[in-house]
Amino acid sequence: MKILFVASEGLPYSKTGGLADVVEGLPKALVEMGHQVAVLLPRYHGNRVTSTLVSSVTVSLGDQVRFPSIAEGVSVAGVRYFFVDDPGYFDREQPYGDKSGEYPDNAERFTEFSRVAIEFAKRVLLPDVIHCHDWQTALVPVLLHTQHADDPAVRSLPVVLTIHNLAYQGMFPQSALRKAGLPAQLFAMDALEFYGRINFLKGGLLFADYLSTVSRRYAKEIQTPEYGAGLEGVIVQRADRLVGILNGVDYSIWSPETDTLIAQNYSAQNLEGKKACKKDLLNAFKLPADKPEDLERPVVGIVSRFADQKGFDLIAQVAGEMMKEDLSFVVLGTGNPEYERFFMLLAEKYPRSVGVKIGYDNPLAHKIEAGADMFLMPSRYEPCGLNQIYSLRYGTAPLVRATGGLDDTVQSFDAKTQQGTGFKFDAYDGNALLDCLRRALKVYKEPKNWRVLQKNGMARDFSWKTSAAAYVTLYEAAKRSRIPRVAGTSKR
Repeated sequence: MKILFVASEGLPYSKTGGLADVVEGLPKALVEMGHQVAVLLPRYHGNRVTSTLVSSVTVSLGDQVRFPSIAEGVSVAGVRYFFVDDPGYFDREQPYGDKSGEYPDNAERFTEFSRVAIEFAKRVLLPDVIHCHDWQTALVPVLLHTQHADDPAVRSLPVVLTIHNLAYQGMFPQSALRKAGLPAQLFAMDALEFYGRINFLKGGLLFADYLSTVSRRYAKEIQTPEYGAGLEGVIVQRADRLVGILNGVDYSIWSPETDTLIAQNYSAQNLEGKKACKKDLLNAFKLPADKPEDLERPVVGIVSRFADQKGFDLIAQVAGEMMKEDLSFVVLGTGNPEYERFFMLLAEKYPRSVGVKIGYDNPLAHKIEAGADMFLMPSRYEPCGLNQIYSLRYGTAPLVRATGGLDDTVQSFDAKTQQGTGFKFDAYDGNALLDCLRRALKVYKEPKNWRVLQKNGMARDFSWKTSAAAYVTLYEAAKRSRIPRVAGTSKR
């Protein structure tokens, strides 16, 4: 099967979040299964290309006409990479915005990207299926079903759209419709209109042939008002075409047996190296690490974007009580200034127990996964999550709220049955988080049970192989069910 990925970011060329990891890992797994995969990305600042395949594509955007080109980059692990090259739109330091906020021309930028994606399918590589990701590419199925409905070259192309995080929808004022060169009839309830604005993701949800999201639990959650972000009615309407497929991870990068960024490698059969990793981690954060009791004290790690979604308000609620426990915290992340200040003040108040680094640091993230005893993810919602999966492989017990992919991937430990891989809590409440932490600390003081817990987690396999097979099944279903959307049935 020939599969075209269309995404706004993807490793090894660009990354702001977990989407980039998926756009790297899933194509590699599909190639290993014998499929042909191409990935189309915007050419951001610093992306190198090897050749220009189409020197100019004419794109009409309202009052302006632009002429982006299509270029090819270096193939990686059998995956071919291509770029939409328009320096005025994409040669910027950040993909979506700067310190002042989102770029004001994002509607035009990603409309152009979606239009060129269709031209790519016509001129460069005609796939069997197009796999789009998030709002930035959600116009691809919309355009195929409207402006390209009579185009014999592409009108029958099936499209799968994956929702990585429903909170990001691509909403713009009605005036953006004209600026993006989109027809006025798309400002309708059964298309892009959303409470007087336009919503790119809504259009994709309505017009894609199949929808997926990144865990089974999240697929159910987004059909409810609590998690649906205003689009639950649309998603319920398409529920028969929605599946939840858990993201995989790349164990060639995230495994304590082969990780080159940690102090000492180790495995489930021999966990001795984890002690060296713990000492190295404490030293990296300038926390006490020289005495035996320093290494016996449990270390709780956090690696995250500092966003409201991630549950840091719960930590703030009970931080004082948490710090009464005999433990150390190591925190790596950046984002909301309020949470950056909170963690920095916590480190100032407890300098021998809390270490914080504000920023993105991949080697340090590996050190935290390997050296910590527990990994905390108290998210308000979490479509999939990757760090809890990394933690399992590193013998670092996840402490998570039972939502989305966190609930799907972590099983609560039961000392009686010796089953389970971590610790979960249900209520979005600081005391529930504190109780979860105390349950984990109790088991930590029971070395035999803790070793069983570690080995249970390290035995779990969340590689891309299983997920890739599920996507192939989805692609085949999309090909079989290629039918036009029925207008006039949309629910906001």
